[in-house]
Amino acid sequence: MALSIERKQLFTGLALSLVTVFFSSTVAAVGKHVSQEVHVSAIVLVQYGISFLFALPSVLRAGRSGLATSRPGIHLIRGMSGCACFYLYYIALSKISLVDATLLRSSAPLMVPLVIYLWFSQRVRRETWLPLVVGFLGVVLVLKPGAAGLSLWHLLALLSGLGLAVSMVSTRVLAQHEPQNRILFYYFSISLLFSLPFFLWNYQAIPASAWPGLIYMGVVIYLSFVMYTMAYRYVSAAALAPISYFGVVFSGLLDWLIWDHIPGALTMMGIACVILGGVLVLRHKEVPAA
Repeated sequence: MALSIERKQLFTGLALSLVTVFFSSTVAAVGKHVSQEVHVSAIVLVQYGISFLFALPSVLRAGRSGLATSRPGIHLIRGMSGCACFYLYYIALSKISLVDATLLRSSAPLMVPLVIYLWFSQRVRRETWLPLVVGFLGVVLVLKPGAAGLSLWHLLALLSGLGLAVSMVSTRVLAQHEPQNRILFYYFSISLLFSLPFFLWNYQAIPASAWPGLIYMGVVIYLSFVMYTMAYRYVSAAALAPISYFGVVFSGLLDWLIWDHIPGALTMMGIACVILGGVLVLRHKEVPAA
């Protein structure tokens, strides 16, 4: 009976994670389409605005205690880095293929040990270096540097991965001290405030045809955060690590079905290296308490 329950929990956790990754891939595809109609700053603002409205009731029900936090600085770092991640990702999506942008953003686990080193002065473990080298070799293959130099849009996608890495580390630290509803509330509210000046600076009227896509993105992004959090209740982070890379597979399929884009041989080799390196790094990484 115990084994049956364990298998059920494993299946539930993996299923939640897989559904989350699939819907996140559809959000990216919709974002790539919508970015042709509206400025990226509007996409980010609406996304976080909708998510904030969904997260608000649970915190209000808890009263002042729901807002009390002992880690305001880390909440700020998480909100700003997460917002920067999406902002750069959507800019890159408007210029390069869906699979390239998604793969470079998914290089975040490779950057986590480096973020931990710079933030906590925790040395990169010896067994982590080989996966890092393999993973970053894959990044180079996707970037395809040549005589013309690196593509600015590919570099922005890579920087979005760095923003995601900082967000991942700060989230793991916050999870040791804060309840999930408070973490989500501060993340969405800080990201919303952080994105507002960019929206005002680049203000353009949002056409009616863009609103269905924007609403879909906001709702699904919030549900994805909730489902992925639920998945961690059933399965360890190490077990979920490989599932997150299905996002590259789903993005590749959507890229092919919608934009008729098929990755070249170098990109496919790069994808394999990044996934292998990322999975191995995720199995070894440790984030200290703060």
